[in-house]
Amino acid sequence: MHPGPINRGVEITSDVADSKQSIILNQVENGVAIRMAVIYLLASKIKQ
Repeated sequence: MHPGPINRGVEITSDVADSKQSIILNQVENGVAIRMAVIYLLASKIKQ
């Protein structure tokens, strides 16, 4: 999962990033939720 933002023209072309089949925004959104959950779990273990 890509954390975003992407580097257009370096990592991926704009045509691919903007296509209807692109799921980059979904990956970025899900990645944020996953990282928040992991940080929460790690922080809660430190408190114990």
